[in-house]
Amino acid sequence: MFLTSQARIADHVARGWWDNRSVDALFQQQAAAGGEALALVDPLNREVLDGRPPERLSWAGLRARVESCAAGLLAAGLAKDDVIVVQLPNTVDAVIVFLAAARLGLIISPVVMQYRGHELGYILAQTEPRAFITIPHFAGHDHLAMAETLAAAQPRMQVLPVASLAGDPATVAPAIAAAPTHGGEVLTICWTSGTESRPKGVPRDHNHWLLNAQVVAEASGMLAGDVLLNPFPLVNIGSIGGLVLPWLHLRGRLVLHHPFDLGLFLRQIAAERVTYTIAPPAVLTALLQQPALLGETDLSSLRAIGSGSAPLSPFLIRGWQDKGIEICNIFGSNEGASLFSNAADVPDPEARARYFPRYGAAGLHWPGITGKVVQSRLVDPETEAEITTPGQPGELRLAGGNIFSGYWRDAALNARAFDSSGYFRTGDLFEIAGEGDLARFYRFVGRSKEIIMRGGVNISPAELDDLIIGQPLIAEAATVGIPDAVLGERIAVAVVPRPGATPTIADIAAWLEAKGTAIFKRPERLVILDKLPRNAMNKVVRAELREMVLARLAE
Repeated sequence: MFLTSQARIADHVARGWWDNRSVDALFQQQAAAGGEALALVDPLNREVLDGRPPERLSWAGLRARVESCAAGLLAAGLAKDDVIVVQLPNTVDAVIVFLAAARLGLIISPVVMQYRGHELGYILAQTEPRAFITIPHFAGHDHLAMAETLAAAQPRMQVLPVASLAGDPATVAPAIAAAPTHGGEVLTICWTSGTESRPKGVPRDHNHWLLNAQVVAEASGMLAGDVLLNPFPLVNIGSIGGLVLPWLHLRGRLVLHHPFDLGLFLRQIAAERVTYTIAPPAVLTALLQQPALLGETDLSSLRAIGSGSAPLSPFLIRGWQDKGIEICNIFGSNEGASLFSNAADVPDPEARARYFPRYGAAGLHWPGITGKVVQSRLVDPETEAEITTPGQPGELRLAGGNIFSGYWRDAALNARAFDSSGYFRTGDLFEIAGEGDLARFYRFVGRSKEIIMRGGVNISPAELDDLIIGQPLIAEAATVGIPDAVLGERIAVAVVPRPGATPTIADIAAWLEAKGTAIFKRPERLVILDKLPRNAMNKVVRAELREMVLARLAE
């Protein structure tokens, strides 16, 4: 399925950004070269996750498993361009299904394990998948029963336990020959939340992912054969683009981890001789504040860590640098927004925590592929005038080979997402950092979008508002993010009660649970107000509300 225009594909191929290969073509090449070398490692605690012992697969063993899985998908009646929704923990099965989908030209839409009927019902309605792939139980929840219930509203969708996906490998090659996959076709639809009240589907092509692998590997300082520890499930660009595709690109070893457990995370670094991983700033800061714990762990193999989703501190970067480990400060999104502040381009920890190279800005040049394929500029969101003066905040706009081509089935949203020059509106505010050498950098100012970033996950406050407002004790409600030392932000809800009612946080949690809402979206703080701050258009002024909530919580 092509969603990217042939004109854009031809342009990016001519520039040398895209080569029109599929992800499967890269996998087949690397698997053949890798042979019996170790390629993929399960979480140590896999048996706790799904009752199956952890596996360690060579490249040859992985290729055989992918071929069998692809045959199982064909036997289930799936064909090129069919959409499959996948809800799997971060085990080798998730990687195998991803690669099998790439082999057959399927479109894979991965979702987090915490999603329930509310989130999944919307995603299934948007994608109309031919299959839903999951496991029977996870963390006390019956995922197969939930999927079967959801399938009642999707007559074309079959529910497939991942363990059932095995078939005759001899069927795969003829199917691929009859319907080959090109680099410009869609491989994934990931889901992101923003100011809109519902998740947005973000399609990305094989070309996007293969270029993304090169950019991330270069920007984060990865090397051929690296051992990469992936603590995030294969549901978004942080995991797929930040680790899985670079692993394929570099023919390294991918070590999986789920759910995040600090002790197990450190054990895997030592046991597997991990050279690169990613972790949220809060985790990295907490580790620096526990020298005894770090002292018990052999980190001698670890060369670099990628981090983002919240501002980094100079203390964090300097503290890890003192241990011989460089931190790459990453600004990114599912849509393909990509800025990297790394040790090569920004060696000073103070600067690396605050500044990002102005890749692709007029008159500036950076070494390597990243500075060539990422195009950026700052724009006054009110006047659309381009900003070239230091210290003036503006919206970051991005274009280039990493940026997606548009949201899934939403022409109106796409009209707002890109400006008249074809640049993606990130909704994030930056400024040119200063004069002289500082003019080569952006400084992050803040998020103009209203998303709540809890533990690195985007949560739409508008979606939560819509859900909470139906609670019988509540007349009005609005959610905001409040600072948290561990998760970056937590969710607070401000409510105006109905006359005589006194709603509690437990009332709201029970209401959202009954709606089938993911646990991580449930507010953790509640403030009672007489009225919500609104503007002339009767919209809640969330910035003002946040200040009111923080003031009330501080009382």
